[in-house]
Amino acid sequence: MNGNANPLIGVLYHWLGGFASATFYVPYRGVKRWSWEIYWLTGGIFSWLLAPWFFAAIQTNDLLGVLGSAPLQTLVWPVVFGLLWGFGGLTYGLTMRYLGLSLGMAVVLGLCTVFGTLIPPLVQGDFHEKLLATASGRIVLLGLAITLAGIATVAFAGARKDAALSDAEKAETVAEFNFRKGVAVAIFSGIMSSCFAFGLAAGEPIKAISAAAGTGPLWTGLPILCLVMFGGLVTNGLWCAWLIVKNRSAGQWLGRGAVATGAPLGLNYLLSALAGTMWYFQFFFYTMGESQMGRFGFSSWTLHMASIIIFGTLWGFAFKEWKAAAPRVKAMVWSGIGLLVLATVVIGYGNSLGA
Repeated sequence: MNGNANPLIGVLYHWLGGFASATFYVPYRGVKRWSWEIYWLTGGIFSWLLAPWFFAAIQTNDLLGVLGSAPLQTLVWPVVFGLLWGFGGLTYGLTMRYLGLSLGMAVVLGLCTVFGTLIPPLVQGDFHEKLLATASGRIVLLGLAITLAGIATVAFAGARKDAALSDAEKAETVAEFNFRKGVAVAIFSGIMSSCFAFGLAAGEPIKAISAAAGTGPLWTGLPILCLVMFGGLVTNGLWCAWLIVKNRSAGQWLGRGAVATGAPLGLNYLLSALAGTMWYFQFFFYTMGESQMGRFGFSSWTLHMASIIIFGTLWGFAFKEWKAAAPRVKAMVWSGIGLLVLATVVIGYGNSLGA
């Protein structure tokens, strides 16, 4: 455990990560005349391969030596969980297409919060010791409960908003809106996305090896990201490759084909690279935040999820997804955001007591 942990600083890092996650899909909205699989894979090369290895190489000492000396199971399991997380990330993008930023994030991340936060201490066998037997642990649990209440409030407000819209109004804000399909995809995405937390927990011993090599405490989690992200690359890469073959869309990278004729290729590549790098930065800041949370490091997942929903909902307002919502519904969603902000404060306080 980092003896100089500062949970309040950790909360700020998690807010930065949440902002990056909530914002990453925004550049994709500017991509023109490219199919989904083309821009998703283009951005993904930056998310899952280039950014993780680049930042781990410059911020940690002896990256290859650290990974080479790690036990085999601490290398394999993060990749396996990354493969499973890849299904969550893959369908997360589909959720945004079907439900929009606000409602999509609320449903996905609600499930992701519960599984990603509680499963690691349950599996490790110290759930009672860490969470139930101490006042600080019970405060962290209270923060989780407030988070879930905030997520439920935002999700309910989103459902009320969408129920009141006509089909034309839904299409105006979310072009491919489909509530039933979107919720089904979101449930699957939320469960699979929580595997990222499992991958980080499985790679925990690598932090000690990296620290022994001289890496500072803020950066010891970056080598683990290389492994988990690689698993995500495999899943997403295979799916996108299948779609590219099926739709014969590979030519779009060069501006060829009826769909891509006249596509602004330079801008498309730039926006996809920006989106992919921002997607990675959510976990870059996540590992920094987790390093400051002390013995309740697993509560970082709750903070991360809450922050994503806060900023994702704000983006939903910016893109006028809530424009036609009734005043009561808008008040409800702002109440949900208020609960999520309160939850981050409560969890940060509980961690500071534990530290």
